[in-house]
Amino acid sequence: MGTGGSLHRIVVAVAGCAMLLGVAGCAADTVLAPSPMASPVASDAPIEATPVAEGVQDGPVQIEVNGDPGVGATFTRVRIAAGATTGEHCHHGYLIAVVEAGELTHYAPTHPDGVATYVEGDLIVEGPDYVHEGRNERGDDVVLWVAYLIPEGEPLAETDLANCDQG
Repeated sequence: MGTGGSLHRIVVAVAGCAMLLGVAGCAADTVLAPSPMASPVASDAPIEATPVAEGVQDGPVQIEVNGDPGVGATFTRVRIAAGATTGEHCHHGYLIAVVEAGELTHYAPTHPDGVATYVEGDLIVEGPDYVHEGRNERGDDVVLWVAYLIPEGEPLAETDLANCDQG
């Protein structure tokens, strides 16, 4: 299947997972066990989706993730304590995050001066394979809602920098 089909599957997967997160109430400490998809059953019960974080980016975003055999979507709530860091790492796919609280200092070669600051309501989009680091250089926790679109079998964050594009 071509790129359009893969991208369509990703969009459908992200929308479906987002809807499931909303229906599940988005409890940060709840772990949902995987279950097979059942056929839809007609119901008069309402469906509820609760936004947990919203963000905006100035400009368009284009995402294409190639995976063999496929691409997975993982949603997480990340808390970075005061003074903590993500450590240098990369992603083999995309990370899309919204800052719910705090201030994240983001070191990456994709920023004009090598550093950017993200605050509540900001949207963060990280592309594949470049090395970067997020730091909480303030007193309050940073809380992020993060969606990872990563090729199957790859880690959410690659910490072996030899496996990242160093260019």
